[in-house]
Amino acid sequence: MTVVTTELLRRFDVPGPRYTSYPTADRFVEAFGEREYILALQQRRVGSVAKAMPLSLYVHIPFCESLCYYCACNKIITRHPERAEVYLRYLSREIDLHTAHCGVGQHVSQLHFGGGTPTFLTDDGLRELMGMLRRSFVLVPGGEYSIEVDPRTVDEARLGLLAELGFNRLSFGVQDFDPEVQKAVHRIQPAEKVFALVDAARKLGFESVNVDLIYGLPRQTPESFDRTLEQVAELRPDRIALYAYAHLPERFKSQRRIITAELPMASAKVSMLARSLDVFQEAGYVYVGMDHFALPDDALAVAKRQGRLHRNFQGYSTQPDCDLIGLGVSAIGRVGATYSQNVKTLDEYYDCINQGHLPVVRGLALTKDDLVRRAVIMALMCQGELLFEPLEQSWLIDFRSYFDAELQQLQEMAAQGLVKISDEGVEVTPMGWYFVRGVAMVFDKYLQADRNRARFSRII
Repeated sequence: MTVVTTELLRRFDVPGPRYTSYPTADRFVEAFGEREYILALQQRRVGSVAKAMPLSLYVHIPFCESLCYYCACNKIITRHPERAEVYLRYLSREIDLHTAHCGVGQHVSQLHFGGGTPTFLTDDGLRELMGMLRRSFVLVPGGEYSIEVDPRTVDEARLGLLAELGFNRLSFGVQDFDPEVQKAVHRIQPAEKVFALVDAARKLGFESVNVDLIYGLPRQTPESFDRTLEQVAELRPDRIALYAYAHLPERFKSQRRIITAELPMASAKVSMLARSLDVFQEAGYVYVGMDHFALPDDALAVAKRQGRLHRNFQGYSTQPDCDLIGLGVSAIGRVGATYSQNVKTLDEYYDCINQGHLPVVRGLALTKDDLVRRAVIMALMCQGELLFEPLEQSWLIDFRSYFDAELQQLQEMAAQGLVKISDEGVEVTPMGWYFVRGVAMVFDKYLQADRNRARFSRII
């Protein structure tokens, strides 16, 4: 069992990206717009390699019935379900705009509904949305089809509908089971309801059930979080995502409702993380990396063991590295060597589509250096191993000279036991997996040149 000391946690508790992409989304520029995005879609359509690769789809549903104070997502608080009916009509038109350029019938091996609250949609709305997608794309057998679920918005019958529609993975937003913490963040959901839903999901045959937790929330203490950890260990979901709360009220208006004096001290947060690592290891979970844990027989843990782990804007995935089309307000996509993001407000979104335009507002065309560094960072984040020779052959570089400064920086991490550096490459140690964001940051050219990192959440 790997023992992570609180001293190491404190030492590497610095702001940094989560690397669901490289370069990260804060590097996108408005000079990249609809024209550049359409060109990328058209190139995919005519490229033989791209056509053979299945797509990933992300659909953003921005609506929520109530406000969770910690939330940093792009969301719209409303109790009017008819607003979602209008939104679905525009999503249908956005899908048509995409297929006009990339063609109908593209194969999809990964689909994710995020939000907001995707289960804000009514049963008919969910059926309508899945019908749209199936008319335009082919969802292949054996793919990953997942949806984020607010436990307050579903019952066993609704979970049955999700299974019927083809979803095979669920992610429940739990955050904390403690009633006082739930009150402080304006999200009341009894533990009994979550236990009942997870049990129902198992009976319905969902392949994987994930639970999201957050540490560092108001009124949390190491002792209160211990009780939540015990309940989660008893619940035994297939996957656990454990996130550190990033309090950035200057950026996220909803967080201004949190009483700063009720937030735990940094030392308490470190203690919560250390205890979480101990509890989950003792319960038999594999640390996949970047806040994620999975049971040994879960597909994510198996993919990590077999070196087949990948990472995209949805996080870790077992699906091969592939293009991603983002649908809906603020959705991010990746097609070829480009990234793109849609407009962030409903008014802008509707206006673009009414004018017959794809709602892309910014993005990035990657340079060769971006692509090389992305390959390096993803190798570290997913395989925990960076082999020099394959990268040199793929990108026609001499690794040691190209990354001389970065290898010098890694020496300190090697001295801390986080990485091993050899003539063949760099290996992340079992201890280093808990700090893999910090290892990846060494190879981030933009971050190294920009010391103003306050916009990122802290690694711990």
